[in-house]
Amino acid sequence: MAKTLTDTPLSILDLVTYPQGGTIPAALAQSRELAQGAERWGYHRYWIAEHHNLDGIASSATVVVMGHIADHTKTIRVGSGGIMLPNHAPLVVAEQIGTLEALHPGRIDLGLGRAPGTDPLTMRALRRHTMSDGSDFDAQVAELVSYFAPAQPTQAVKAIPGAGTDVPVWILGSSLYSAHLAARLGRPYAFASHFAPGDLMEALAIYRAEFQPSQALPSPRVMVGVPMMAADDDESAERLATSMYQRSLGILRGERAPIKPPVESMEGLWSYAERMAVASRMALFVVGGPERVRAGFQAILDHTQADELILVSDTYRKEDRLRSFEIAMQAAR
Repeated sequence: MAKTLTDTPLSILDLVTYPQGGTIPAALAQSRELAQGAERWGYHRYWIAEHHNLDGIASSATVVVMGHIADHTKTIRVGSGGIMLPNHAPLVVAEQIGTLEALHPGRIDLGLGRAPGTDPLTMRALRRHTMSDGSDFDAQVAELVSYFAPAQPTQAVKAIPGAGTDVPVWILGSSLYSAHLAARLGRPYAFASHFAPGDLMEALAIYRAEFQPSQALPSPRVMVGVPMMAADDDESAERLATSMYQRSLGILRGERAPIKPPVESMEGLWSYAERMAVASRMALFVVGGPERVRAGFQAILDHTQADELILVSDTYRKEDRLRSFEIAMQAAR
């Protein structure tokens, strides 16, 4: 049966970004305000992404930010999109997520990723005590999930809080490896197509074909990341989108920086090769007023048959970002 946008949950992925001249306290306050708006507008989840040592992104203490968001909302699900598990000891993650679930019953999600979320030097600083290079990710996931099972009398190491906690565990990824793993574990799968759409369709096909039903999930469930910029009209959205183009261009050049103001045109700011590289990286980018945004979302649903879309939208001005997500939901519904 074809997916319809009206019946498809929409969620938000937040990197807690801040613009040139902005501050981290203001970025955290903006995330709180956005989450409260998302709850009013009808979004299903609000996820925080773990990143480290990146100017312009203040989401490094992912679980702390999740707690802050959950404390200031009432009904929206709050989760990690994701926690980069090789950076952490599984027991610590189980205890932290178990604590959040105890504080906010039935509202916490745990999305797990394998990438470091940073550069190699920072990765080594983060993993000084875990010594993981990500190659044992599947074993780490299994260990973490085991801590959520009911504690046994003879169990030597228990997650307290955490044991007996029923928290949805998602596998996140941008490669075929994650698709195989999510299918084998019988877990919901979120693909990072908001910045790496190249393997999207092959990964979804693998996940669905190889999915093994589990106690946690009887059938495949897919969430697709979508970069977007919505505004009152197409022209305004196209201008605001240049901030996201500049950010993607900076990543390609190895120049990560806070969000830059929008410009009237990207001409002269990038070469032809760079423009094509950004276009490839942002192949799913939906930009426009309400009608174009709705059509763009529906086209992605038609193509992927996703069960849920998780949206990313970053702007120089706070007001534009709040309005982008508000318009996106209005257009979808």
